[in-house]
Amino acid sequence: MDRACFTQTTPKRQRSHERSELNLHEKNQLASCLRPLKNNLVQMKYSIYLLLLIPNALFGQCVSQVHSFKPGEKITYLAYYNWGFVWVYAGDIEFSVKQKSYAGKQAYQFDVTGTSRKSYDWMYKIRDHFQSLVEMETFNPLTSERKTSEGGYDAYESYVFANAKKKIYSAVANSDKPFKRDTINSQPCVFDVLTVIYYCRTVDFDRYKIEDKIPLKIIVDNKIYPTYLRYLGKETLKTHDGKKYKCIKFTALLVEGTIFKGGEDMTIWVTDDDNRVPVLVEAKILIGSVKAYLGTTDGLNNEFKAQIK
Repeated sequence: MDRACFTQTTPKRQRSHERSELNLHEKNQLASCLRPLKNNLVQMKYSIYLLLLIPNALFGQCVSQVHSFKPGEKITYLAYYNWGFVWVYAGDIEFSVKQKSYAGKQAYQFDVTGTSRKSYDWMYKIRDHFQSLVEMETFNPLTSERKTSEGGYDAYESYVFANAKKKIYSAVANSDKPFKRDTINSQPCVFDVLTVIYYCRTVDFDRYKIEDKIPLKIIVDNKIYPTYLRYLGKETLKTHDGKKYKCIKFTALLVEGTIFKGGEDMTIWVTDDDNRVPVLVEAKILIGSVKAYLGTTDGLNNEFKAQIK
């Protein structure tokens, strides 16, 4: 602010009974001098709002704290496929969390394997494995690898996240495209398909209203896609085996590809407790639809309180 503003608008010291207000000319001068300060304060106020509302990615941190899982956790699921009017138990899925040192940092190692049952391999054989490393302190992604074989379609993806350089180094190949290395310009908190599952378990849904969208960025097939979760509230879920759980329900916007049609065609129920364990996942696929029911849990970070007995 111009120093002259103070000298020009400050009246000479007078007795209080002689003058209690500035005259019109002095008011206009003072308003003119304070306008830049007012604009700066408004900008600062909105900057503070943005710092509070924008995810921690602004500071290179994707998740501030993780309480919903820990190294040593293992969760299994039963995969069902809709064949006409019949739901068929067609495969098994296992998720696990380990701790690993990577480039001097402590990291979560996420692994998931998915296999179709041998009796249904003739219909649609699946042999999938995903592995991701995520920095424990910030949840920034470090590496990701996908090796999948689904109905005769093979795919390989490898990503190395150079977060400081804002780059992702990729190696991709599939049944339709030859092996290719590439460098992609990255953005804060871009997750691979496995890491985004664990990220969803860290979301504080109590901050959102029903129908609110929670934005995400995901990398798949060597491209970064904007997507989101839609919060649908809380409900009691009864599963196929008669068990009941207190759950949080949300949908996910899918990326169109070799399995999914794309669109908001995946619905997820996670436990309404500190573990946020997915209990049921329903999704429409290119041929029919699938469900994954919770099977077993081991090594949870918190007491499992969501089941209603």
